[in-house]
Formats: sequence, structure tokens, C-alpha cells
Amino acid sequence: MYQASNVYFICSFAAIGGGLFGFDISSMSGVLGTQAYKRYFGNPVSYRQGGITASMPAGSLVGSLVSSFLADKYSRKVALQISCVLWIIGSILMCASQNIGMLCVGRVVCGFCVGIASSIVPVYQSEIAPKEIRGRVVSLQQWAITWGILIQYFIQFGAAQGTGGGPSDPDQPTAAFRIPWGVQMVPAFILLVGLYFFPYSPRWLASKDRWEEALKVLASLHGKGDVNHPKVLAQYQEIEEALRLEREQGQTSFKALVAPRMVKRVLLGMSIQMWSQLCGMNIMMYYIVYIMATAQIASPLATASIQYVINVGMTLPAIIFLDKWGRRPSLILGSFGMMTWLFISGALQQYYGQPNTDETRTPDTSDITWIVLNNRPVSSAIVACSYLFVATFATTWGPVSWTYPSEIFPSKIRAKAVSLATASNWFWNMVLAFAVPPLLWNISYKMYYIFGAFNAAAFVHMILMAPETKGYTLEEMDEVFDSGLPAWKRYKKASRLEELEREIEAGNLKVSVPGLGAGTAPAATATEATPEKGTATTTAAEPPTAAPNEAK
Repeated sequence: MYQASNVYFICSFAAIGGGLFGFDISSMSGVLGTQAYKRYFGNPVSYRQGGITASMPAGSLVGSLVSSFLADKYSRKVALQISCVLWIIGSILMCASQNIGMLCVGRVVCGFCVGIASSIVPVYQSEIAPKEIRGRVVSLQQWAITWGILIQYFIQFGAAQGTGGGPSDPDQPTAAFRIPWGVQMVPAFILLVGLYFFPYSPRWLASKDRWEEALKVLASLHGKGDVNHPKVLAQYQEIEEALRLEREQGQTSFKALVAPRMVKRVLLGMSIQMWSQLCGMNIMMYYIVYIMATAQIASPLATASIQYVINVGMTLPAIIFLDKWGRRPSLILGSFGMMTWLFISGALQQYYGQPNTDETRTPDTSDITWIVLNNRPVSSAIVACSYLFVATFATTWGPVSWTYPSEIFPSKIRAKAVSLATASNWFWNMVLAFAVPPLLWNISYKMYYIFGAFNAAAFVHMILMAPETKGYTLEEMDEVFDSGLPAWKRYKKASRLEELEREIEAGNLKVSVPGLGAGTAPAATATEATPEKGTATTTAAEPPTAAPNEAK
């Protein structure tokens, strides 16, 4: 059976799972302003609308917590296929919803899918990709999210405009929201079927002692099918050595999560995902229609759509350059930039806005309490700040918040640690989805100051705690984080992978693999330097086996 071998293609296709996350984010924003949605579900606002929106991240929180068990037991690939089935079921329930309760159940089921996919897609991508392009291909997850947001929004925008008399028609048919909720099943079908033709993660195969399969996958991905390619053998050797060391420690993966040398990394991964929510991006995505209505500059639906295009376009620079400019500068500068735009936007609304009273309220602004009226320059500035905020997030925190947590953990705990980090994302996503509508209703512009302060805190946190990770293999991250250097000083050491590759290519290191015969490739091998001759000899060892108390 055909199996894909191009790393860019594999990681791009797997990123469809991120696209489902984008469909989730946009699944409400395009229908909130339609009369069909308001009439059918009783014009939900404030806490009621917050509950509907929060049901999806609530399901995602649970999905992200169980994702590691599925990914470790059944593989990363199978876990993603399970998430696709859940998305299809949830979309059917949403499309057929008869009341708010049924809508929330459908959104919770879809949330299970998004929680699993958003945790496992970056893990799968990072375990497939070489270190030189890992940031780039894991960033495809964020780009797929932005495409999902954009596509779903325009599907909803088209359905809203083309159904009945448009979004302002009081008798608009329910097809205005049922069509987009039904169409969102399509990408899940594509991903479900396509994954049958994709490889398992070589690091997952190695963790299950399927060494021969792991080597063949590495050869397919990085050696054009040649199992004796030096780069393939070097990667295999590094994976084997890292796995052997983990097993010699004899800790279960759960105990390893809270080990003193690892707990700081786990908290850092969770913090980065937390800050990616508390930065305020979800205000701009879930409730952009309300924000644009506050500015009173044009049709809220049309004005909001520009923001989604910016989100897609400005993620591209990160995909292209993240492995050049690094993760740390993106996190620090991104926090500072988003803080700036939020404070400016809040100040403009505070000093030029006014309460939305009966005299100023219109059908389009009935759901907001603060408005900037008849002041086009200020309204334009507020919209511009919104666009600049999204552009800043898309270029910095958007991609890095997925790339960084997926690459800093050792193989033994990677799936579990990333699931905890993603669970942090979804916990705060759920809190904000529920809290933002009443915040907009009760404190309006002050909410921007709150999120600006969160960005200021993230700015300081990243300066002090986030070391640079670009250019290192997954197996070298222990050295980066255990070096004892402060986060602002880069760990400098020759790449272990490149050293292995040179030794193998020069014939100084031989690697053998169980089941493939002598001289083809590895079980564990030990190298012993011979200083006076300047060469190395190798001693074959047994293939790695799990320690007696190793959790399976």
C-alpha cells in the first residue's frame, strides 16, 4: 500500500486536524449576528451565549487530557483518526440541533475531537520532522487553524447573506446556521481516510520496540528509502540512546512528569498555552462581530472577515522564518506588541466611547453596552488596532505556542506533557469563552486593559523562563534545559546528531538493527574512543528492553 514519505506533505496533511480547531473557533462567530440564530435559540446573550460557546472548549479540555492515553497506546496516527470520527458525530448533532441543549451536546462532542487533535498533531509533526525544519512544519498547525477559521467564517458569511433576506431578515431560515455546521464534516472525512496512507511516528514505534519498522520509516522520511544512509542511522542511534537512558531510570511516565528536573518544563509548556489564551486572541476570534459593532465603522460581518484574512496571511512569515529567527524572540516581542495594541484600543474606547442607550441602540448593536458613535477616525483606529493585534499574534504566539511545547519534552512523557499543556489551553479557552460575553456587557473597554496586563505578565515570564530551542533535536532538549544557564543565554554545543552522522559516514561507528541482519542498522551500540589513534570502535549490545517497572 502507498505510504507518504515527504515530510512537508505529511505534516501539512496532518495539520487538517488543526483546521478542525479553526472550524471550531469560527463555528459561532459567523452566526452570532444572524436573525435565524437569534430567533431559533431565543437571542442568547451574556452568560447564556457564553455557555453555548464554552461547551466546545469544555469538551476539548476533556479530549486533550485523554489524548495522551490514546496516542501512547494506539499511536499518534490512530488517535487522530478517532478524533475525526468524533468530529463527524458532533457536527451531525450541531447541524440537526433542535434546542440549545442539543447544540451544546454537539459542540461538546466536537470539542472532544479538537482536544485530541490539537494535542496530537504537533506531537506527530515534531516526531516526523528533522530539527532543521521542525519549527516550520509544526507551525503548519497554526496556519491550518487560521485557514479553518477563514473558510468556516466565509461559509457562514455566504450562508447568512444567501439565505432568506440576509442576516437582518427576521424570518431568515435556519439553513443560515445548519449549512455551515454540516459542511464542517468534510475535512474530517478527508483526514480520516488520508491517514491510512501515512506512516506511524518512528519514535512511537521505537517506544514499542518495533525497531525494524522505526528504521524503515526514518529511511523513508530522511534517506529516500536507504536504511544505511548516515543521517538515518544517526537519528536511529540518537533515538535508541535516549530511549535506553529513559528506561534505565526506571520511572513511570507519570512519575517522570513531576520529577524535579522535568516539572519546570511541564509548567513552562502549560504556561505558554495559558498565555496564548490570556493574550486576548479569543476575544478577536469568538466575538469579533461584537467588537466591530462597537466601532460602528461598517457591516460587522464584513469588517470582521478582513481580520480572518490577515490571520491567514501573517502566519506565513512565521512558517518561513521561525527556524531562522527562533522561538524566544517571537514570544517576547509578540507579548509586547499585543499588549501595546490592547492598551491603545481600550484607551480609545474609554475616552471616545459612550454607553449604548435606547437612543443609540440599533438591531446591529443591541447586544453591546458601549459604543463609539459618529467618530470615524477613532472607529478606524480601533479596527486598525484589532487588525494589528491579530497580525502580531499570527506571526509570533500563534505558531510558537504549538511548536514550543511539542519539542521540549523527552519521548517517554511527550504525549502526556503536551496533553497537559493543551489542556491548559482549553481550560482557559473555556473560561474566556464563558466570561467574555458578560465582560463585554458589564465592563466593556476595561476588558482590554485586563488582557493587556496579561500580555505584560507573559512578556516578563518569557524573558526569564523560556530558553531558545531552535536548531536542537528532540533528544538534545534535556541538555538545553539541564545546562544550568539562564533562559536569556543560548546553550552552545556541537549537535550530537551531526557528530553521529559524521562518525557513521567516516566508518568509525557501525550500527546494527534487530531483525535486519548484520551491518544494516541499530540495536543499541556503545562507542569507545581510542585517543591515540583518533578513531572509534563499536561494541554491539542487546536491543533496548523495558525495565521491569516500566509503564506500558
